Amino acid sequence: MAMTQIGEVLVGSRQKDYLFRPSFAAMTRIGSPKEIVQAFYDINHDEVTPLLQRAMETYGGIPAWLIAHVSTAKFVAKSISAAINVLAACCDDECSALTGEMVPSRKRSGGLVWHPGLLPFSDIVVLASSLMAHGIIGKAKVRQLQRNESGNMVTEFKAIEYINSARVHFGMPYAKAERLTMTEFILLLNAKYPEQKGYTREEYDQTTDDFFARRERRKARKQNNQASA
Repeated sequence: MAMTQIGEVLVGSRQKDYLFRPSFAAMTRIGSPKEIVQAFYDINHDEVTPLLQRAMETYGGIPAWLIAHVSTAKFVAKSISAAINVLAACCDDECSALTGEMVPSRKRSGGLVWHPGLLPFSDIVVLASSLMAHGIIGKAKVRQLQRNESGNMVTEFKAIEYINSARVHFGMPYAKAERLTMTEFILLLNAKYPEQKGYTREEYDQTTDDFFARRERRKARKQNNQASA
């Protein structure tokens, strides 16, 4: 049974079921701290992933014509390669039967060609995108205070820092801490420290808008009173 609320995904085939868990340990298997962030970028900032995500939101699935359109060498290279690596890192079982694999191209020296598995290109990329979101960003619905937000671009994801933080805050052994996903880590942190005072970005913006709206109303009333005097 997959715990989807913390990012786990269960994918079944006729032969077996595959459980994907985007834990901190899984993130380290993607590569170095810089390579983890690069993989996230390759999956989410290519030409096709946003297109697939919009199709999911619009149609509730990905139309066959769109799959045929994006499953070409022009679109596949970086995103599919990164996505396959992410799925392999998040699964304790060997899952190439699902994802297929990248093999050397016979036509292009140094190039790679995707040999498909059971899952279509679109499913692999969307699944990898979701796993990485739960693994390095967190998709927990908690209040994010404005003072905790950062506008700085992150170039590395150091999973060991979160593993050690979990050990300190929650008294976990290393083996349990490295099995946490970022979503799970945020939920645990919020449960232990719930009374955070301050504004979220949305609350701050709303309060600011309300202040200026009230000021404009007072100014308008004052002008109307002066005009009628």
